[in-house]
Amino acid sequence: QVQLRESGGSPVQAGDSLRLSCVVSGGTFSGYSMGWFRQAPGKEREFVARISRTGDSTDYPDSVKGRFTISRDNAKNTVYLQMNSLVPEDTALYYCAARVRNGLFSRPVNYDYWGQGTQVTVSS
Repeated sequence: QVQLRESGGSPVQAGDSLRLSCVVSGGTFSGYSMGWFRQAPGKEREFVARISRTGDSTDYPDSVKGRFTISRDNAKNTVYLQMNSLVPEDTALYYCAARVRNGLFSRPVNYDYWGQGTQVTVSS
């Protein structure tokens, strides 16, 4: 059974940085393309970042490009999300997700496994 466990979320001030981690167990981590999503209260789940199986390709939406960086360590079965210059609009529950299927990487429906989320709250 594949399990994903996020950590690293916390309350921070605008302008601060935070690094989220997601450890994957029960599967072959190097076989998964990984993504980060977030969901604020009353809003749909939003794509934040994705990284290829080997880590040589990444993508971000314009809302976080230049501020967030996704990376992975296949030896540690871990994917990271470095978040800099945080703003209140980044406040959300952040999820990591893994997939083996194809399809648009920005769509939650195209991911096979999900974590429970870690809360990030940015105050002004």
